[in-house]
This record gives sequence, C-alpha cells and structure tokens, in this order.
Amino acid sequence: MVKEKILALLKDADGFLSGERISGQLGVSRAAVCKSVKKLREEGYAIESATNKGYRLLASPDLLTQGELLPLLATRYMGRRVYSYEVTDSTNRRAREEAERGAPHGSVFFAEEQTNGRGRLGRTWSAPRGAGVWMSVLLRPKLTPADIAQVTLLAGLATCIAIREVTGLPVAIKWPNDIVYEGKKLVGILTEMAAEEDRISALVVGIGVNVNNASFPKELKEKATSLLLAGGRRVSRKELAARILLRLEEEYERFLQHAADRAFLDRYAQHCATIGSVVRVATGSEEFVGTAVGINETGALLVETGQGVRPVLSGEVSVRGMLGYC
Repeated sequence: MVKEKILALLKDADGFLSGERISGQLGVSRAAVCKSVKKLREEGYAIESATNKGYRLLASPDLLTQGELLPLLATRYMGRRVYSYEVTDSTNRRAREEAERGAPHGSVFFAEEQTNGRGRLGRTWSAPRGAGVWMSVLLRPKLTPADIAQVTLLAGLATCIAIREVTGLPVAIKWPNDIVYEGKKLVGILTEMAAEEDRISALVVGIGVNVNNASFPKELKEKATSLLLAGGRRVSRKELAARILLRLEEEYERFLQHAADRAFLDRYAQHCATIGSVVRVATGSEEFVGTAVGINETGALLVETGQGVRPVLSGEVSVRGMLGYC
C-alpha cells in the first residue's frame, strides 16, 4: 500500500523528504502522498511538513503493525508476515481463518483490541485497546497432536524469557504456560491446532500480555497485573512483541531438533514457579493436593501426593500463593 511505502521512505530518510521525490519514487500523485501522510498522522505518527522541504518523521506510535515491527525483528521467519487489526473478536480465530487461505508459517496476527479473547478452559481474556500485546502465531509444524503439550510449554518459556530480558522483572511460569508476577497473572497462552489424520496441519499459539494496563476490572484486580503496574514504567509493546517472537523461534527450532530433552526441561524448571509449590489438581473426575516436583518429557506436571508421583497433563492446577489460592 502507498501509505506503508511512504512510511518506509520517511523512516529511511535522513531529514526532510520532498513530496515530489516521494511521488516520483512511488509513481503516485502528490495528492496521494498528502492523503497518505494525513492518514499516518491520524494513526499517531508525528510528521512535520515544511514548505520547500517536504516531510520529516519525528516520532512513531507504539503500534503492532508490519511497518513498526519489521525493523525490530531479528527472526528468520516468525513475524515476517504480519496481519494487524484495530478490533477483532479473537486473533486465534483470525489466524485459523488465514491458515485455511494459505497464510505462511510464522505469520503473526495482532489486534489493538480483542472483544472475545479466550484463555484456557474456556475462560474469557480481557484485552482492552492499546494496553497489551494481543497476538497469535501461526505454525505449520511436522508434528503429531501428541506434541502439542510440549509446544505449549516452550511458548510459555519463550515468553517468560523475553519479558525478563525486556523489563528485568523476575516473572515466572505457572504450569503449563501462564506467566505470573508476585502471584498475579501477566500472560495467558492458548494453543489450538488443526489436524489431518495423525499430523498437525496448522498450530496457532495465542499470547496475551498485559503490558500497559493501568487498572483492571474489580473481578480481576486481585488476580491480574501488568508490566506497567509491576515495574512502574511503560513498556514498548512492539519491542516486547519482537523479543517474544525471537525467543519463540529459538525455542521452537531447538524443539524440532531435540524435542523435550533434558536441557529444555531443566531450562523450563528454572523459570517455573509451580515446581516446588503445593498444588491442588482438579481433573473433573477427581481432586487431589500434592507438591509439584518436576516436568516429564511429555510436558506433564509431576505431583508428589504422598502415595507416589502422579503425572498431570490436563485439568485445573492451582498453586498455593498464586491467583487467590491460599
């Protein structure tokens, strides 16, 4: 689109860029240039204009668009194709739809606002406009459905590492892939798949990060927090998104080569606050309490109940001291 091409030219320019030069390089009219500059300003770009000089980009907004993300990316394929939405019901749904239309491996779907975001176990996810990173990553792995649990773990690990690197906050994983800070939830991750026979044709990893939320609804304020509330400063959403994609690509590539080997399990355990904690497990058919002692190669949480170690692959796991469980 003309608007995106003009933005790229302004970002590359060292100073002012004349409207005549822009129109000549892009093969569009001066009126089209003016119209596109106006749209960019409406989106939050600070663009100075001066007679006989042209246009100069002064500042860019913290938007999750391809134009803002690509200069920050250090990945080979994740995030190289970006779909951005002002408002959508669910980025996971958009990713599944575009997967059916042939969207490539590593495509990322961002929304400024989600109206029907979902978390694990059918819970809703609050995703107000401009406050967080609401994203879904489309993968086309050569994996079986049995591998999805490990992919869920690596997504949590990658996100946890990225947040620590960008903010310096000692965030941790609540098994399998929630990210918490001081017992409150920062990040929710939902992995969904489309399978054909015994192979996964598309895998969608939805990641919701509370970044610059200044407050939460009454029903959430005791259980949720944001990077702004935790660290006392605003965080660049686009910088965080780029770092998450980098770490996700790295962890995903390691998994393809080595699966959930001991190095991965040890790395996950180092970032997991669930291990070593008292947990309550509700599977639907039963409920029991024990101490989480580790993770096995299938991604199951290992819980010592006093009558032996039980692997937990699904169900509701509450950790004492987190999210209201005392």
